[in-house]
Order: sequence, then C-alpha cells, then structure tokens
Amino acid sequence: MRDAGKPVSAVDVTKMFNADRKEVDKVFDALKKEGAIVSPVR
Repeated sequence: MRDAGKPVSAVDVTKMFNADRKEVDKVFDALKKEGAIVSPVR
C-alpha cells in the first residue's frame, strides 16, 4: 500500500495480487482492528 503512493481499496489489492476478494476483506478487517490502516467513511 505504501508503494502505491495513494489510497488503495480492497478491489485494487485484489486486482494487483490476483487474490480472492473474501481473503482481502479479512486481511483489511484485521489491519483496521490493529490500527494499521484507516478506512474513510464516505
């Protein structure tokens, strides 16, 4: 995410790594709980 130089979404990560969206969502949730990432409220 740091290398992207801009905010990235779960969809972006899924496309970059050709990963399963459900797995990416799980990792994002864990990172949010740790405080490692912030999800903006739209």
